[in-house]
Amino acid sequence: MVARIIQGGGLVAYPTDSSYAFGCHIGDKRAIDRIRRIRQTDKKHNFTLVCADLSEISLYARVDNWAYRLIKAHTPGPYTFILPATREVPRMLQNPKRRTIGLRVPEHPLVHAMLAELKEPIMSSTLTLPGDDMPLTDPLEIEDRIGNQIEAIIDCGPTGLEPTSVLDLSGGRVDVLRVGRGDVSQFA
Repeated sequence: MVARIIQGGGLVAYPTDSSYAFGCHIGDKRAIDRIRRIRQTDKKHNFTLVCADLSEISLYARVDNWAYRLIKAHTPGPYTFILPATREVPRMLQNPKRRTIGLRVPEHPLVHAMLAELKEPIMSSTLTLPGDDMPLTDPLEIEDRIGNQIEAIIDCGPTGLEPTSVLDLSGGRVDVLRVGRGDVSQFA
């Protein structure tokens, strides 16, 4: 059912191993525009492709050997990796100046079931609303605040309070862009 909603152009809120996130079909401009409108972000906002495993990552990003080893050691888990995008990534999902994309392999059974049904990554964005410092973590609050603006909320109960840690690997080194649930002490 979730796969049909996403493939049909719908926007869902779903739990990950860090917090709830928006999810939609890759390259669905209307769904992406809806996320931007709800979150009140601009075209520079970074989106993430949530992948089932490492084999999908290499289809959507150029990954050097050192970066591959680092990603392999930290997935699945609460990390988002910024990498140079390949031509498989729609331009509207890429950072407009750097041509990068966020990639993630979460450790959540529901996400893995969704990805298996879809047979492709989910375009995703942390479910943080304007004026909030932290992402939404409770499906009841999501329903109260934006339930009328999305097609479905996948309720697996409350999640953690922290978003993913974001590691930029696009410059040939590790730059910590956001400290979140994933341990970044080894990169400091």
